[in-house]
Amino acid sequence: MKVTYLTPTEQVSEYVQNILVIEEHQLANPFSLPLYANGCPTLLFQTAKGRIRDSANHLTLFGQTVSPEQLLINESFTLIAYFLRPYAINSLFGIPASELKDKPIDLQLVYSSHSFEEQLLNAGDVEQMIKLIDQYFLSLIARIRTDDQLIRYATQQIIEQPFKDVLLKTQKELFVTERTFQRLFEKSVGLSPNQFRKINQFNKAFQQLNRRQFSSFADIAFENGYADQSHYIRTFKEFTGLTPKEYLDLISGL
Repeated sequence: MKVTYLTPTEQVSEYVQNILVIEEHQLANPFSLPLYANGCPTLLFQTAKGRIRDSANHLTLFGQTVSPEQLLINESFTLIAYFLRPYAINSLFGIPASELKDKPIDLQLVYSSHSFEEQLLNAGDVEQMIKLIDQYFLSLIARIRTDDQLIRYATQQIIEQPFKDVLLKTQKELFVTERTFQRLFEKSVGLSPNQFRKINQFNKAFQQLNRRQFSSFADIAFENGYADQSHYIRTFKEFTGLTPKEYLDLISGL
C-alpha cells in the first residue's frame, strides 16, 4: 500500500487544506479506514466503491464528522481525499454546512457530477485524477459570491489555539455578539464554535499520540489544555469509540 500526502496548488489552496492519496493495487483482504473528527469537510474519491453505513459510492462529500465512522473497500483501489477548509462547504456548494454534519452523501445529490465521476474513473493515473479534481474545485470557486473573511479568521484562530479562552477572544476581535458568532459557525462550518474548538483540541492531541511524543497520557492532557487525564480519555473515546490505549493497541497490530 502506498500512502502519499500532497500540498494543494495555489489556485485551490484557499479552500483545500491538504490531499491524501492511498493506492492499493493488490488488495487481499477488505480495507477499513477509520474516519475520525478532524475539523475538515472532505471530498473523497475511490476507484472502487467505498461503503459507509448502508451507502456505497465512488464520490462522497463529507461535512463535519463528529461521531466516528468507517469506510470499507473490498477490492483494489486508488483513494484520493481532499481535506477542505472548515468554511468550504457553504462557500463552494452554497448549502448550510450544518446539513452535512455526520451525514456523508453521494456528491451527485449535492451537485450534478455524473460526468465528473466518469472522467475520474476513466483517468489513466493519479496525476490525471488530481488535475480533474482541481479543475472541479476551480469551477466551484469561480461561482462563489459570498465574503467569508470573518469565518476564515475565526476558524484559523481556533485551529492554532484550540483552548477555551480562544472563543471569547476571537469573538471580541471580530466585534460580533455571541449569537452572531454561533450563527456564522453553524452556517459556514456546521458546528458550534465550542464543538469546533473541541475537535481541533482533540486533533492536536491525536497527532501527538500518533507521533508517540509523550511519556504518559497525562502529558498529552496537560499539553493540550485538558483538565486532567480522565477528561482527555473521555474526549478521545467520544470521537473515536476507543480509549487512547485501545487505539494504540489497535494500530500496533496492523
